[in-house]
Amino acid sequence: MQISSPALPVGGFSYSEGIESAVEAGWIEDETTANHWICDQLQLSLSRGDLSVLGQSVAAWRNFDKLRITELNNWILCTRESSETRLQTEQMGRSLVEWIKNQEVVDQDRLDFLLTLSPTWPISFALALAPLQIEPKECLLAYAFSWAENIVQACIKTVPLGQKSGQRILATLRQKIPEAVEYALTLSDNERQTFTPGLAILCANHETQYSRLFRS
Repeated sequence: MQISSPALPVGGFSYSEGIESAVEAGWIEDETTANHWICDQLQLSLSRGDLSVLGQSVAAWRNFDKLRITELNNWILCTRESSETRLQTEQMGRSLVEWIKNQEVVDQDRLDFLLTLSPTWPISFALALAPLQIEPKECLLAYAFSWAENIVQACIKTVPLGQKSGQRILATLRQKIPEAVEYALTLSDNERQTFTPGLAILCANHETQYSRLFRS
């Protein structure tokens, strides 16, 4: 629960993952459109990509499979389609590594190996959870709800929406996240994907968007 908290000092609150551009373009304009957008992002992007990687990464860290960890980390880097989204996963990954160092639950060999990579957010998150005696499903639920809280807060600030609207969206996500997690756990390497061209275009447009609150 601590790792999934928005208060974790990794800077997740500073990214909107294209939502700010979607508002600017008129694709998100109220609670209904925000709800649809976030639920689609959960099912079409997060579930088919990062959540699947996270589940496989927890097992790789527990086995200390260096080759597998490297492959999964590189996949995350290769699927970031704009400079801002790549910056997000790298910055949050590095920040979480600094947090892990102060927890004294991860052995130094694993930490040292992660630092030889360009650590991404899902891979660092997996390392933080790997020593805990919890099932991969619980790891994915924590990751997904952490994402949900940050992304809903981005909508509240950008659209803008009221707090009650945000809570209603979170209630919808709470119902959809378990299904997204179950699906992510079934995916093989060949089935995993991040084909969301509309999101990629918005994230690229955000790099030159006038008057921005968020870093993506």
